Amino acid sequence: MRIKELQTEDMTLEQKSIKDEIVAGPRGKLQGPLKVWLTSPNLADKAQKLGQFCRYETSLPAHLSELAILVTGRFWGAEYEWYAHKRIGLDAGLDPKIVEAIRQRRTPIFHNEPEKIIYEFATQLHNDHRVADVTYAAAVREFGEAGAVDLVGILGYYTLISMTLNTFNVPLPEGIATELD
Repeated sequence: MRIKELQTEDMTLEQKSIKDEIVAGPRGKLQGPLKVWLTSPNLADKAQKLGQFCRYETSLPAHLSELAILVTGRFWGAEYEWYAHKRIGLDAGLDPKIVEAIRQRRTPIFHNEPEKIIYEFATQLHNDHRVADVTYAAAVREFGEAGAVDLVGILGYYTLISMTLNTFNVPLPEGIATELD
């Protein structure tokens, strides 16, 4: 890792307080980009709160959120993000064939419209930096305007995570092999 990993005994009171809040929350532990963000406690505090919303509290069902996260992790080539969310996505009900197609940079075959919409919306936003009118309309029809806003929030937050992981070379846990090329 490019940045010094803070040990609890070296943290300021503010950093310890934020670490304790993270560990006490739904994540249950301090890992990945959160370790980096603690170097800037104000960023860590705000980012982890946004992350809690994007991960656990949006209007989208878990499997659709995880699909959006996997598309983002794959787009950025963020190994740690892929490692963390592949299992979560599969546990949430994503078809392993969809996950593998995304890993291989192939367009998956979808068996339901909501997953197809999430994939197209996320892919267009990452690749084209905008979403086509027809895709936007489909997302609003399927998820409502709040769902479309939540989806953009998820994609943006996990882009921040991917950028953090890639910039600071956050390693995979010991013994975990890379899956992305």
